[in-house]
Amino acid sequence: MFNNILIIGCGLIGSSILRAIKKKKISKKVVVYDKSKEVTSFIKEKNLTNNIASDLKLAAKEAELIIIASPLSSYKEILLSIKDNINKNSILTDTGSAKKEINKIIEGMNLKDISWIASHPIAGTEESGPKNGFAELFDSRWCIISPSKDADKKHVDKIQKFWEIIGSKVKLMSFEDHDHILSVTSHLPHAVAYNIVRTAINKEDKFRQDIIQYSAGGLRDFTRIAASDPIMWRDIFIDNSANILQVLDDFTKNLNEMRTAIKDKDGDKLIKIFSDTKNVRKEIIEAGQDTSSPNFGRKKN
Repeated sequence: MFNNILIIGCGLIGSSILRAIKKKKISKKVVVYDKSKEVTSFIKEKNLTNNIASDLKLAAKEAELIIIASPLSSYKEILLSIKDNINKNSILTDTGSAKKEINKIIEGMNLKDISWIASHPIAGTEESGPKNGFAELFDSRWCIISPSKDADKKHVDKIQKFWEIIGSKVKLMSFEDHDHILSVTSHLPHAVAYNIVRTAINKEDKFRQDIIQYSAGGLRDFTRIAASDPIMWRDIFIDNSANILQVLDDFTKNLNEMRTAIKDKDGDKLIKIFSDTKNVRKEIIEAGQDTSSPNFGRKKN
């Protein structure tokens, strides 16, 4: 499908893409670049690829497809480094969870004759780093792609096929729609999870160890979400701040409504709140976004 693919950043997502490319034999050559010596040493040790780039500019010059799989805050530095070395008619994509601000940076660089097609594979676990990557991470998971206005239609079709071959279901979406939807489906739950864990498990609380020891399923699930990569989520909250602040306002309004019902001992109101949300779980399972079995979309087998 490709003669040469460059993956920049080889953590959980980047290393899983590398493994999937290797498993599916999508490219004749895959080159990886990562600033971390620990990461590149792991890649070599596990024989995931022998092509470890030391010169990012040279690696970019030879690639037909460049995948940026590093934290959002690193994009600008990476793009400034490679922008004059990307071949014409190459495809540039990424794996980031926020798109609008990154798209502004890329548009400002005026990358002529290069197809910028943003990607977001909605896949992952709470664990980070290449040791936790696996080729099946993307199986039956959605990948949203957001082509720039100058992207070649043939390239859009090709990147869609790429994600489908490694297991993803693909949806085309604008940058703005992507960032709004993800602020609700992903970014809000993380914001809530971080604060639930901070509230429930306080270092000064004399019951801290008891709370940890007797954690029920609900708290355990929130700690799983709150264990996600701090740098990645810092960048997401900054880049998609407008959408996240809006949904946090909505969340606060709903939380205050529940607080009032609890204070007033308004059982009818509480029943209505709980009943209105009960069927959402069923709808998510019917949409194929979860199953009744444990760990779906979270852990490798």
